[in-house]
Amino acid sequence: MSAQRRRSTQTASHWGVYRVETDRDTGEILATGGVPFDRDPSPLQAGLPQTVRDRMRIDQPYVREGYLRSRTASREQRGAEAFVPVSWDRALDLVCESLLDARERGGNESLYGGSYGWASAGRLHHSPSVLKRFLGLFGGYTDKSGNHSFGAALGVMPYILGRTDITRLVVPWPEIVAHTRLLVMFGGAPLKNAQIDPGGAVNHDNADWFRRARAAGVEVVCISPYRQDVTDTAAPEWLPLRPGTDVALMLALGHVLVTDCLVDRRFVGSHCAGYPEFERYLLGSDDGQAKDPEWAEGITGVSAATTRELAHRMANTRAVINTAWAVQRAHHGEQPVWATIALAAMLGQIGLPGAGFSLGFGAVSGISQPYPAGIPRPKMPLGPNAVTTKIPVGRVHELLLRPGETLEHNGTTLRLPRTELIYSAGGNPFHHNLNLNRFVAAWRKPGTVIVHEPWWTPPAKFADIVLPSTTTMERNDIAAADHSRFWIAMHQVVEPFAQARNDFDVFAELADRLGFGTDYHCDRTEMQWLRHMYDGALVAARERGFDPPEFDEFWAAESYEFNEIEEPVTLLADYRADPDTHPLDTPSGKIEITSDVVRAFRYADCPAHPAWLEPAEWLGSPRAKRYPLHLLTNQPKHRLHSQLDNSPLSRAAKVSGREAILLNEEDARSRGLHAGDVVRVFNDRGAFLAGVTITGSDTLLPGVAQVPTGAWYDPQDPGQIGTLEKHGNPNVVTSDQGTSQLTQCTAAQTCLVEVELCTDPPPVTAFEWPRIVSAEEGR
Repeated sequence: MSAQRRRSTQTASHWGVYRVETDRDTGEILATGGVPFDRDPSPLQAGLPQTVRDRMRIDQPYVREGYLRSRTASREQRGAEAFVPVSWDRALDLVCESLLDARERGGNESLYGGSYGWASAGRLHHSPSVLKRFLGLFGGYTDKSGNHSFGAALGVMPYILGRTDITRLVVPWPEIVAHTRLLVMFGGAPLKNAQIDPGGAVNHDNADWFRRARAAGVEVVCISPYRQDVTDTAAPEWLPLRPGTDVALMLALGHVLVTDCLVDRRFVGSHCAGYPEFERYLLGSDDGQAKDPEWAEGITGVSAATTRELAHRMANTRAVINTAWAVQRAHHGEQPVWATIALAAMLGQIGLPGAGFSLGFGAVSGISQPYPAGIPRPKMPLGPNAVTTKIPVGRVHELLLRPGETLEHNGTTLRLPRTELIYSAGGNPFHHNLNLNRFVAAWRKPGTVIVHEPWWTPPAKFADIVLPSTTTMERNDIAAADHSRFWIAMHQVVEPFAQARNDFDVFAELADRLGFGTDYHCDRTEMQWLRHMYDGALVAARERGFDPPEFDEFWAAESYEFNEIEEPVTLLADYRADPDTHPLDTPSGKIEITSDVVRAFRYADCPAHPAWLEPAEWLGSPRAKRYPLHLLTNQPKHRLHSQLDNSPLSRAAKVSGREAILLNEEDARSRGLHAGDVVRVFNDRGAFLAGVTITGSDTLLPGVAQVPTGAWYDPQDPGQIGTLEKHGNPNVVTSDQGTSQLTQCTAAQTCLVEVELCTDPPPVTAFEWPRIVSAEEGR
């Protein structure tokens, strides 16, 4: 094709900024490529041309057959029935009818609008935001609180440091390279995680930074059941430990610091509150059990000698202790976060360049990169929400299954309202939520489920009303990630597929029909909204000393990079230098190793200081006799969560057409399993099928299995609770138990299973349409 016929357009996604080549005459997507300011773009973008026009795209609105006939009385058939195509006018009438009916039945509190997901990197077309603006103007909605990524850390950190800016609690790469000599990584920092960022990854530099750190002489210790949780380019030392036992090792390291006189007594005395009580706990003064390395060895599998040697290395050099977000996504997930801070405080290095602690270093692309503080972000205002009820995001099951009952959370007792309607836009609840058999039962409790989706994903197949939405390439937007120094113009690449519409446009028309259209859309077009949002951020940016261009210049240039206007500040350096002048926002103004506020809650599952609390499921528990493998569910390499699972890249990574399960060679051999086999992975919560891959004990700890999250949920019998999942979605077996009563967050990493050969696996239908019937048949 001649160059004259090829058009190159820039847009962006959570996995990067990229250019798309299209045919000027036909609009066909020809290829994608990177941009000059991203030297190592994510390979995820390679699958985008196929997915935008994928056969799974939803071409027009659809309504579940039973819902069209009998509305809310048909809820038990949700997920099992055929769909009927309807016009947009008919679909929007049904949405308005269902909203008004639900509000009449249960008030605005009965509308659940806590939609959760990464559908768009843009600031205007962020699906959950435009949904919440709409529901807020409709009178309000029950929302979510917290997040699935680092919810336990988010909930406990106010009691330790008085902060909630978890993504800012990271020692950045330049400090690591310049000052750190030892980087101790609980849970590692896999490069595959760093290829994405909420709001749009711009620079993929983490692999290069690991190389620079190695060249600078930084020693890296990866403490994880899986060696590859830190890239080989860092030359990491691997300390394999049993999943869910990080806290026991941290406590044993602290015990060595105490008994070998390595604690910085001056720092814990002047900058910390409640340290003496914690030290008594380490020594076993009150409970009779010293938390020494010998005690920890029986729990973690890490030898006592190794623990002692590591403690001395940490005390005798400039060290950073990093705890991955995955570590706190477990039963009692607050404890490793708290213990990380306590251990760093005992070393006395908090506030020094290249020292102290990090939470989630490398968890997403930009979090460990240097970027100027105070960059404003263009944004769509959410507006009011008259309903104050918020449910922890990991406890949606309880909201739907236990209306009228209560839930302990963060020192309060929440009353769970009855839910009449779920409105979901831009997310996949069948990926985020755990214990999917229980979740399916919960999903069928409300009278109506409305879903916006570009593809026939699991939430679309389990909806009552399905409205086809656009993809990133089919609209204009601005990317401005919280962890980035860039504003990025996202230009529309192609026309929307079939009858797909922008989420914002759908809500604008609904708002018009319901009588508050002007309040919602303010009579602005898409480009007028982008200009309005940009101009507001521009004013704020200039007030803070930055100098971005006017909107038209930015839109033509396609990006703007913010420069540093002041020297970066080391994490907690001001507090270290003068704790009286710069106190923390805690009751004592100090780092609270022991919290009297948490003590007053009297939660048995979250005491007043870091502690070893045995998880509900781990390799040392009695349950392991029946389910002897600890299942870890990590982030996938070939997609973002469940996004792009239908892409060629993700589908090529499947094994025997299903998500891959990684087994240690000893565990595979003892079960007679070989690479490529299809296995049934099960416990008493459910079962799913996966394709076997095998590795050695030099890579994966025996007794541990690993499956990436995000395979599209594919039940063998969609109408049957407890049916076999055919495609490899591990959340069929994960537990929906909360981390603790304090934060009530997701505990996916606390999960025991068994694995057996499946000799006659049913075909995968995750990438097939649901059954469609004509309007006449659906009557």
